[in-house]
Amino acid sequence: MINRRRWLQLAGAAGAAGLLSGLLPAAQAAPAQRSARPLRLLILGGTGFTGPHQVRYALERGHQLTLFNRGRKPREWPAEVEELQGDRNTGDLAALAGREWDVCIDNPTSLPFWVRDVGKVLQGKVKQYIFISTISVYASDATPDADESAALAAYSGKDAMAETQESLRADMALYGPLKARSEQEARHWFKDAVTVIRPGLIVGPGDETDRFTYWPTRVARGGEVLAPGGGDDPVQFIDARDLAEWTVRMAEQRAFGTFNATGPAGPLSMRGLLENLRDIIGSDADFTWVPADFLAAQKVAPWSDMPVWLPGSGDTAGFARRDIAAARARGLTFRPLTATARDTLAWWQAQSEERRQKPRAGLAAAREKEVLALWKARKPA
Repeated sequence: MINRRRWLQLAGAAGAAGLLSGLLPAAQAAPAQRSARPLRLLILGGTGFTGPHQVRYALERGHQLTLFNRGRKPREWPAEVEELQGDRNTGDLAALAGREWDVCIDNPTSLPFWVRDVGKVLQGKVKQYIFISTISVYASDATPDADESAALAAYSGKDAMAETQESLRADMALYGPLKARSEQEARHWFKDAVTVIRPGLIVGPGDETDRFTYWPTRVARGGEVLAPGGGDDPVQFIDARDLAEWTVRMAEQRAFGTFNATGPAGPLSMRGLLENLRDIIGSDADFTWVPADFLAAQKVAPWSDMPVWLPGSGDTAGFARRDIAAARARGLTFRPLTATARDTLAWWQAQSEERRQKPRAGLAAAREKEVLALWKARKPA
């Protein structure tokens, strides 16, 4: 059985529509119509994975955008965007001083002192502060269908405000507790004007972690595929575009509170995911399901070696069964798995040969073949 500390370390590391009945909600992602009330939006970050999707969608909706980041990932935008530079690691927030916005969307924060420093500058200067958190904030993943009221992971270090990116990289078990502490800091500075969004695994084109990407690329390669567990373990994830667009709509609604933000709309098993990917891609992939205890004995880790997947029992029984009713009631929608899979695969195939030779998650082909051979050669119980 995987313990919570080990899981937290792993988590931080790194024409088929008709076949998807039960996976799609009644409504798809909202069209990018002009908002009835244009907003002045400040996006902290904006150049990473979800940020560019937010920017483009917000521009299509008619909002006025300001981005604040270190300026290390310049982007071309389809309309005018104000870009301010600073560094939250060093407390350089001078570019934000004396300014006001309707909404601040805080994308990249994983350290409480980042929220504290922004709070000192923006308190009373924004009408809504949207903090992008994570479902890793919860103290336990053992209870299926837990909602946003579940207990949060407690930080047990000496000083949460002294934690840095270096200390977090050294111990990714801090990730959830520090995110939870950051949520508290947001409420300290912005009171009831806070919206906390807790995404699950964020997937889609542009995901540099390769966690979801491993599966469409592996299925596309075809042949015998090592598949984890018995196939019935649940999975949850959300396309970065759905998360980004819904976040902008939450700003338009001035929706406050805390929301789990993952998908799909209904239950999805690991078997359902892989078989649907095979149909979407048109692959000859043949899945060999290998039990979790055998994978553990071979040191094949869930989430990193077998991305998206965690055993649906024991300590992780509830991880991929988070309740998302509150977010759906506020208009969270999901594009078809068809779109996510095909767009992710197309993005991957457009990467350089060097990049594609070094995936950041999943089993290497030789290792997969080795584990499959060991599974077939095992002695009967």
